[in-house]
Amino acid sequence: MNFREELTSLAAQVDDYLSAYFDRLKSEVPEKRLIESMYYSIMAGGKRIRPVLTLAVAKMMSRDPNEVMPFAAAIEMIHTYSLIHDDLPAMDNDDYRRGRLTNHKVFGEAMAILAGDALLNEAFTLLLETSVKAGNRIERAVEASCIIAKAAGRDGMIAGQVIDMESEGKQISGTVLKTMHRKKTGALIRASIVAPAVFIGLSRDEIKALDEYAEHIGIAFQIKDDILDVEGTAEEIGKPVGSDERNKKTTYVSLYGLDGARKMLDEVTQKAVEVLDVFGDKAWFLKEMAYFIARRRN
Repeated sequence: MNFREELTSLAAQVDDYLSAYFDRLKSEVPEKRLIESMYYSIMAGGKRIRPVLTLAVAKMMSRDPNEVMPFAAAIEMIHTYSLIHDDLPAMDNDDYRRGRLTNHKVFGEAMAILAGDALLNEAFTLLLETSVKAGNRIERAVEASCIIAKAAGRDGMIAGQVIDMESEGKQISGTVLKTMHRKKTGALIRASIVAPAVFIGLSRDEIKALDEYAEHIGIAFQIKDDILDVEGTAEEIGKPVGSDERNKKTTYVSLYGLDGARKMLDEVTQKAVEVLDVFGDKAWFLKEMAYFIARRRN
């Protein structure tokens, strides 16, 4: 199976799980409009990079991806809630996400806030239920869940968003920029890779290598986002381009120029690939994922 086929297969498995999960909620929860709002955003498409990475770690170690699927789904719920809230008028005030109207444009601001809150809580419900059912792996399940919780919280994704919000209209240093994105974007990507590694019981050295890989691709992901905001098209990225410049945000492109940002992207991508050599040929998909992140058009 080549990379594209594997990516499509893993993403489809995530979609099937999430679709079935929310179909069940539709039948169980009386607040139908809330579930419709949650479903609208969780099934809005996207590449499913974070949950795919979670499944890929399990497959690399010859484990059944279904073992870690609840962690993958919870991470995607957290990611989706953050997008709903990011798009709100009080934050980035975006009308489009992935080529269609943002949640608050369809369901209203109040429902969008509640749908985001509900997705975050649903993620932790799923993580807790998975831990309770983990049997003799309960400690590893709880540890993996804690990794995800910290990545989403006050010193992870939310902290990064606060730095981003408070930096608008200001020129910030490269160090602050890297810290912001390590928390805002990189933390949840890291959790997507490290949490399954912990749950399935990888060695300390293996987890360290995956942690370094995650650090590098998290940076690569954001650099590429900044590049796409300059040279991408609205049709490709699913939302208006040039928003960083309009909002006077410091980016890798504004700090280092387009050529400088491209060079940094190449460097961190190569570092991500090299650190996986410890896994040999088994890491082929994760290596190709690093290149995919660097070369994507949306």
